[in-house]
Amino acid sequence: MSTTTHRRVKIATLAPDFYQALIDLDAQSATGLDPRLADIVRIRASQLNGCAYCVDMHTLDARHAGDSEQRMNLIATWREARKFYSEQEQAALELTEAITLISVDHVPDEVYAIAAAAFDDKELAQLIGLIITINAWNRVGVSGRLEPGHYSPS
Repeated sequence: MSTTTHRRVKIATLAPDFYQALIDLDAQSATGLDPRLADIVRIRASQLNGCAYCVDMHTLDARHAGDSEQRMNLIATWREARKFYSEQEQAALELTEAITLISVDHVPDEVYAIAAAAFDDKELAQLIGLIITINAWNRVGVSGRLEPGHYSPS
């Protein structure tokens, strides 16, 4: 079986109703959450999923919104660079990893408990929705082999 293919369907074009539903879901997914937190969650999930397009997009968005280059550079190693992330951001990153890598250990109770202590119930529900949504977008980007370098923050 070949590991490369020249034909990748364009989901936005060929499944426009699904794509629009994903856009609508995305618009609601971070409601009520700190935009800086939402950006680092999107970046970390995208790193874990190997979605270069989404990593590029969300790091550009975060920088455009004023987040620091240093914080963006350290997201992949956030545990070793905890001082750059609030306790709430650390809890969100931990939960992002658990949900994104769900086949490894599902979502451990201790990870969920840390997130539940850092967020109120509504925020926690929004955070989980955000993590689920970026994972869906990552699968669109990876399966379609979307290339980074074509996105510009608005």
